[in-house]
Amino acid sequence: MRKVLWGLGLIIVVAVALGVWKRENLTRLMAVQTLFDEGRIVENFSNMDEMFHTAPMNRGDGPVSPLPAGDEITLPEDTEAWMETRQVTAMVVLSGGDIVYETYLKGTGIDDTRISWSVAKSFLSALMGILIDEGQIVSLDDPVTTYAPALAGSAYDGATIRNVAHMASGVAFDEDYLDFWSDINRMGRVLALGGSLDEFTAGLEETRADAGQEWHYVSMDTHALAMVMRGATGRSIPDLMEEKILQPLGLRADPHYVTDSDGNAFVLGGLNLTTRDYARFGQMILQNGQWQGQQIVPADWVAASTIASAPTAPGARQYGLQWWLPADARVGEVFAIGVYGQYIWIDRASGVVIAMNSADRLFTEPGVWEQNIERLRMITGVAAE
Repeated sequence: MRKVLWGLGLIIVVAVALGVWKRENLTRLMAVQTLFDEGRIVENFSNMDEMFHTAPMNRGDGPVSPLPAGDEITLPEDTEAWMETRQVTAMVVLSGGDIVYETYLKGTGIDDTRISWSVAKSFLSALMGILIDEGQIVSLDDPVTTYAPALAGSAYDGATIRNVAHMASGVAFDEDYLDFWSDINRMGRVLALGGSLDEFTAGLEETRADAGQEWHYVSMDTHALAMVMRGATGRSIPDLMEEKILQPLGLRADPHYVTDSDGNAFVLGGLNLTTRDYARFGQMILQNGQWQGQQIVPADWVAASTIASAPTAPGARQYGLQWWLPADARVGEVFAIGVYGQYIWIDRASGVVIAMNSADRLFTEPGVWEQNIERLRMITGVAAE
């Protein structure tokens, strides 16, 4: 913590001394540095549009798609204690498309639009599948530079779209949220200070392996995919996401994306939806991309993207195309996960979807990941009965 405070103070002093500080930049930088503070994190996660550049999106004029009430389940023993420990703020459990459990905690409510963090990566995967089906992206095996020439000469030069979607780009990147000087936190300060995420991504020059040879989680890989998608279509990600996925889902509330100062979406974590709307997306994926009689995401893409296909190590957590699977994945299990405890858990064999938001500041501690998966499996088992 002392290193973090020292680094923040140094940046502020230098910026003020140089006379380049802007009030709104200072506000966003302070928001980044206090975003996860114990007394603020819950409220912050429901109000990201008050702290950062955002792209509002329209849910459309159609009706809110139904989520019928089913027979309410009783949570497994000690689940409420687990929810308190893990700082869960909302949970919606669907079984057969019906709501069988729903709760909002710590002052949150049904209409809160909660930050997705890396759950957003799985939304972008679904959008990519649509663009490939439409022929706007020809092949996963095309080089990323075919559609995103700004990445030529960067660490992404030579990687295919498939490599990047697998988190096997070969790019060297430090994802340590607790290190002030890590790459992921440098990216956060770029976002706060009005910088360009495109420039930040194109400025990554170091590699750790040849593309496609090694799985290594790099959040900027998802931004590189967005650059590909924007290059292929000439459109922004919020526009594409709104038209092709979010409006057809019949959301409860207008969503929004956090963006950089260029208006480019923070696709690796900046999508904001209500918890029910995260559940709607999960149910659509469970239904092989179909929703309310409409094929939103191609079924073959859903199948291909949600299986273990990335070059993860034997016995380790598994990865598809921007989707996760447990190390000991059972048939039909797949999930999206975001830091601080955001989940869309899908068990296709049992017909259960769990959408969960949290403000868990201890999310990265050893064993928490495994404990959460086991608890979600327990809830799935009860909901499937």
